[in-house]
Amino acid sequence: ECCGRQSPQIKLLVHFMAVVGYCWLTVRHPPPPSESSPCGARTHILLPTKHTVNSLYSIYPASDLLLKSLSAYFLVFIFSFMVATPIFGFLGDRFNRKFILSCGIFFWSAVTITSSFITKPNFWLLLFTRALVGFGEASYSTIAPTMIADMFTKDTRTCMLCFFYLAIPLGSGLGYILGSSVTQAAGDWHWALRVTPAMGLTAGTLIILLVPEPKRGAADQHTVKLRAGTSWSRDMKAVIKIPSFVFLSLASASVAFATGVLGMWIPLYLFRAEVVQKHIEPCTREPCSGRDSLIFGIITCITGFLGLILGVAATRWYRTKTARSDPLVCAFGMLSSSIFISLIFVFARFSILGAYICIFIGETLLFLNWAITADILMYVVIPTRRSTAVALQSFTSHLLGDAGSPYLIGVISDVIQHSKPDLYLWEFLSLGYALMLCPFIIVLGGTFFLATAHYIKYVLVPVSKFPLHTPRPTASAYQEG
Repeated sequence: ECCGRQSPQIKLLVHFMAVVGYCWLTVRHPPPPSESSPCGARTHILLPTKHTVNSLYSIYPASDLLLKSLSAYFLVFIFSFMVATPIFGFLGDRFNRKFILSCGIFFWSAVTITSSFITKPNFWLLLFTRALVGFGEASYSTIAPTMIADMFTKDTRTCMLCFFYLAIPLGSGLGYILGSSVTQAAGDWHWALRVTPAMGLTAGTLIILLVPEPKRGAADQHTVKLRAGTSWSRDMKAVIKIPSFVFLSLASASVAFATGVLGMWIPLYLFRAEVVQKHIEPCTREPCSGRDSLIFGIITCITGFLGLILGVAATRWYRTKTARSDPLVCAFGMLSSSIFISLIFVFARFSILGAYICIFIGETLLFLNWAITADILMYVVIPTRRSTAVALQSFTSHLLGDAGSPYLIGVISDVIQHSKPDLYLWEFLSLGYALMLCPFIIVLGGTFFLATAHYIKYVLVPVSKFPLHTPRPTASAYQEG
């Protein structure tokens, strides 16, 4: 029973071509340096290029195994990603980030194309390559946001981070669309893995040729010279002593939990709902219909774009009223989203259209926080520890979030379903009962964002908090730990 579960998460080719065109135009007609872009004209190229690369994912094949077995394929990538992020966090605070970024992209591309030739008897080898993909992706997901933070300031930084993090919902959603189309056309999910490696190689080359290496802290302290002279253990201790960072990481874990669950199981849940309502026949032979994955992917694309844009617009407006606007907007989005995510399981029993409407509203509210969360992290952590902080937050988010949430939901559903294994209605209900855990986690995440708002402070950081060569800066937006 696949319900389009062979759907990948692959970046749309048209978007990649737009990136190449953007880079070409920027080189031929570079924008003038501005106060909000201290590193100069070519820094603008980094944003769309990283945006493309950050959303290049590989796929997982359809499976007629138990739900917990299907989700195990996803876990291999997550756990390897978790192991790699601290390594790249350490490297990103000390060495040339542009070089590390490009190497990670090239490695990712090579592993992805290699995995497309692995056959079913060697499934263990496919799991191994999936783990290697996690190492490649950790390089750019950890380092790219810190490079953006060193290129832009204030509201411009928020907008650029928004542009970058559009890769998460758009890349995922467009992947459902392109991947299901490629798989259906070729009759083999392996072909979906052969679309993106060339795009990754081109993106890595563009970074080497066109993107400068920004100076750490250049956008925050133009008159202060920072050096990464502290040990990794000291950096870690300093970061975890920042209360707002701790609660922000827990909130991010809640978001990861929810998005991991929704992305993995909602298409299958809606497929089972349509079977129960007798709109379609049960799938007994692969490849199954990918209609629900296609619709869910389109919704994810649209809501991802709307959520990020609305979130950034809301924070820019609310910042005129309070310095705690960023986490408060995130909290509002999470708490409101939980209501509509809960209603999905009500409407799915009698109205697929009603369920899709709830998904649309719920995901839009859930996606409000992605760019804002990254922006908060950048102004509560000093520049020489940002890669370490991003890595630690990524590790925490995946460990407590999507590393286990799809598997957990699959196990709960299987346990409930085993009592009446041959009923389509019970298959639908068992998965729905398991998915009802998701809204409670979303509410918990909203609470963590409220706690983050409580600890947000805009104060000067004492000299002792910085590894500096020169006197303390005249102004700063960093938080005192």
